[in-house]
Amino acid sequence: MMRYKKRLMAFIAAVSLGIGWLTLGGTAAIMHYTSSTEFCLSCHSMEIPYQEYLGSVHFSNAKGHRVECAQCHIPSDPIGYLKTKIVASKDIFHEFVTGKIDSPEKYEAHREEMAETVWAQFRENDSATCRSCHEFDAMEQNEQSAEAVKMHEYAKINDQTCIDCHKGVAHFTPEMQLDTKSFDALLSFTAHTAPDASVVYPVNPIPMGEMGTLSPTTKLNVISAKGNERVVRLDAYQMKGLENVLYMGEGLRSIVATLTEKGQAALKTGEFKADVYGNEWRSVSIEAPISHPVVDTLEPVWAYAKELDNVYCATCHAKIPSSHFTVNAWGPVAKGMGDRTDISVENLEILTKFFQHHAKDVVGH
Repeated sequence: MMRYKKRLMAFIAAVSLGIGWLTLGGTAAIMHYTSSTEFCLSCHSMEIPYQEYLGSVHFSNAKGHRVECAQCHIPSDPIGYLKTKIVASKDIFHEFVTGKIDSPEKYEAHREEMAETVWAQFRENDSATCRSCHEFDAMEQNEQSAEAVKMHEYAKINDQTCIDCHKGVAHFTPEMQLDTKSFDALLSFTAHTAPDASVVYPVNPIPMGEMGTLSPTTKLNVISAKGNERVVRLDAYQMKGLENVLYMGEGLRSIVATLTEKGQAALKTGEFKADVYGNEWRSVSIEAPISHPVVDTLEPVWAYAKELDNVYCATCHAKIPSSHFTVNAWGPVAKGMGDRTDISVENLEILTKFFQHHAKDVVGH
């Protein structure tokens, strides 16, 4: 009887162990299968992000390493893995029940919401899946651009995570636009400009009579005024060889005005002096009429520029402080990044001026 009981217990233990292995093995197999790119693509709604992924550096690159869906979207730690799997069940529900993103139009309508959800997950786990392949300490800085090295150092010092700057690395970022109402609101501030304001600023490019064109945010000293009709004085700098362009300061290549031949002839000038790079600069001033609405403070312009920064810059990467670059560096940086968006020429100029007026070689001076 005792021998029979032992055999029964051994049999039950063996069956239990077998069931356990089958259960665990089956669960692991299911988990593994549902993490495959093929399984992800079995959902019709995943076709749009898949096509975006095909054009990304994670699909095709010089080193021949292909990153699959799970490597970016499923953390490898047990808790993160299970949590992601549970949360992902909603995707199957929406695919087969609600049809939430079953058309290109619906997908675009929800793109921002979906992107924000994923970005939040990356911030929460410190971009764990990115770091499974990329680590600051493993980066060969000699093979990176000088700008990349600088930004990675900035990220380490300021405790930023990968997704703060690399939001569009595999999929298109949401297309954000600032509606015209915001710019109209900015223009409305010109109605509040004091009639006797001693200093005014253009909100957009405006002519100064037949002398040339003033750039947004250019500081103008008012000599006389009658309604919107004003005579103003612009103090600026001119570089030898580019006499039709006026800059905000000596060596500071932020354009405040462009001149016609008549404007060049009307300049009051100082003497040219060479800077450390051999470029010759001189101080200049010009008096000219303006008749377009202006503001007497730059506060509403900078508030609008910050909105532009949120919409066109921070959608793709973490905000970069204006003091991170110099005046001269901000020009090409802003243009290069602006070319990747649909920001208008006018808005890009306002945004660039904001960065340049708060650049590290201007702040405090």
